[in-house]
Amino acid sequence: MFNSYKGKILISTPDASGDIFSRSVVLIIEHNESGAFGLILNKQNREMSLKIPHILGKEIQVYEGGPVARDKLFFIVRDEGNTTSGTSINNSYYMTDYMEKVVEQILEGKIVPQDVKVFSGYSGWGANQLEMEIQNKYWTVLDIINLNLTEHNDQRLWKQLMQTLGGEFLLWANAPENIHQN
Repeated sequence: MFNSYKGKILISTPDASGDIFSRSVVLIIEHNESGAFGLILNKQNREMSLKIPHILGKEIQVYEGGPVARDKLFFIVRDEGNTTSGTSINNSYYMTDYMEKVVEQILEGKIVPQDVKVFSGYSGWGANQLEMEIQNKYWTVLDIINLNLTEHNDQRLWKQLMQTLGGEFLLWANAPENIHQN
């Protein structure tokens, strides 16, 4: 029987690879027998910001959603009750790649810019790939509990979640990012 991780959070196990998934917190948006789609919540793209002049003339931080389709933008929006505008994550959030609709909702006062988080690219897994990575303990799976998905955060999120898990996770949370410095 298939066990979907849709709506779950993946916390990466520390490793020495230093790739984009090192110390990542990934939200799984879709997961079925064909594969999985997710967005990294805690890796800000330092080279990219989004400026939409008619939205307060303010630059919006962009996060690395993952290594796939980095030229494509995705949006997580907090909008209780209006999740028909995209892919529902839960009762409070949805994901969309339709920027015009997000801008329209902001301009109409239906949502505020603080309720939107922007991502470049996404994280993708083929059939059975995510299940194999979880089985090999590359990821720890958590339910979304009181997590603000549109909060602007960085590596602190990974460390906070690891500390919450306690035990061996507490050791990993306090280890240096570059394990060679240990």
